[in-house]
Amino acid sequence: MPQQHGVLVLNKPSGPTSARCLTAIKRLGQKKIGHAGTLDPLASGVLLVLLGQATKLSGHLLSGGGKVYSGVLRLGQTTDTWDIEGQVLEETPWQHIGVEDVRREVASWLDLTEQAVPSYSAAKHEGQPLYKLARKGLEAPQKIKRMKISQADVLETSLPFVSFRVACSSGTYIRSLAHSLGMRLGCGAVLTELTREYSHPFGLDVARDPADFTADPTLLPGCVIPVEDALPHWPRVDLTLEEAARVRNGIAVPCRTPQADSGDGEDLAFLMEQGQALALAKREATAAGPCWAVLRGLWN
Repeated sequence: MPQQHGVLVLNKPSGPTSARCLTAIKRLGQKKIGHAGTLDPLASGVLLVLLGQATKLSGHLLSGGGKVYSGVLRLGQTTDTWDIEGQVLEETPWQHIGVEDVRREVASWLDLTEQAVPSYSAAKHEGQPLYKLARKGLEAPQKIKRMKISQADVLETSLPFVSFRVACSSGTYIRSLAHSLGMRLGCGAVLTELTREYSHPFGLDVARDPADFTADPTLLPGCVIPVEDALPHWPRVDLTLEEAARVRNGIAVPCRTPQADSGDGEDLAFLMEQGQALALAKREATAAGPCWAVLRGLWN
């Protein structure tokens, strides 16, 4: 299969690692491949795979918007990984906890601005992933991460199990939310199920099972979202042949869009050459007036 250029939205199943899912796609001739945020093996749902020139979009996809998760947590248990797959550290009575107690604590997620990073995570300390240090029995300083929760709802309660949905900033650890809830309730809690329903700007409605492509590799090209459609909120700027030649040499071109006077350096756009994305650009003020400055070239 020739190298594709664009975003492939996978519906990762629970069980395999994100790396295993990417390897399955890589074996289909996709040597240039990346992602926009992995999922734990326990988790399922939206996994954005970046192919070819789309690997240059990763920073913009990750910063462009939030994510939505649904999940289930269990009260009365604490594990070293903060989810059901870890080693049980403590079993604590939960029967005194009421449904309203749970609803109150889930709603309090909206007030959080930072959270503890799980010791079993891919976050690094002195160049080493925390999970590797933890597996060796080595301790690392507790990392604290900024985050924001914009939605926090209890979907169903069948204690000790609680189903919930959250909308959050990129990089939020849902395991950490479950763990902190258990700490506040005084009974412990672990994450037992997790589904990523949305990762900006794509949801499960356009996601495909990785097994579809191993069963029929010819499906791949038709499922890859073109680079210029990967950030649908970015404007497209059509270039003349002369302007396209300038862009290929890294030279800024004048703005000819309604955004030209809306402020310095805040607008991003795709520069287009005959219907194809040529470069990522940022609008900047220059002595000659507002111009599109090249951020990343997308030509081969």
